[in-house]
Amino acid sequence: MAGALNGRRVAILAADGVERVELEQPRRALDDAGARTDVVSIASGEIQARNNDLEDAGTFGVDRLVGAASVDDYDALLLPGGTVNPDKLRMEPVAVQFVRDFARSGKPVASICHGPWNFVEADVARGRRLTSFPSIRTDLRNAGAEVVDEQVVTDGNITTSRSPDDLPAFCERIVQEFARAPQPAAAGGRT
Repeated sequence: MAGALNGRRVAILAADGVERVELEQPRRALDDAGARTDVVSIASGEIQARNNDLEDAGTFGVDRLVGAASVDDYDALLLPGGTVNPDKLRMEPVAVQFVRDFARSGKPVASICHGPWNFVEADVARGRRLTSFPSIRTDLRNAGAEVVDEQVVTDGNITTSRSPDDLPAFCERIVQEFARAPQPAAAGGRT
């Protein structure tokens, strides 16, 4: 799918504790398809990645602070998981608002594993058909989502997936879904 996302900008909202493979593999798929990806976070510098939530897995550089970002700056949003990452994000009102604004904008949003916790805090899970890592499915149900156990689920503009085991299918689907987004405006107006 090389070139499917040419000119599209994708925000990857993540914080310390992000599961490395859940940021790295989707980002590579998006970049390979021609997207421009930015790691957006709640603090500048670098975020600490993890393997299996417990093992140190290096860092990712932060391209932009979420407080300085707008839905208008991006064509799609990716929310990787890891248990610590979404828990940190849901404690920051500006990050919660960014997720809420994106989900309500109609632009594509994708999340994997524990990432859908962001939809609970942003109050955008209600009435949606979603999947996630098994341990947060009760939270999604309590927030009004219809929860299913499927590899990848797309409901309107939101795509979700269960775990790193599903990354090949998730990456393929998000490239397809992000490619369906309207073409971006002239690049000269973007920051």
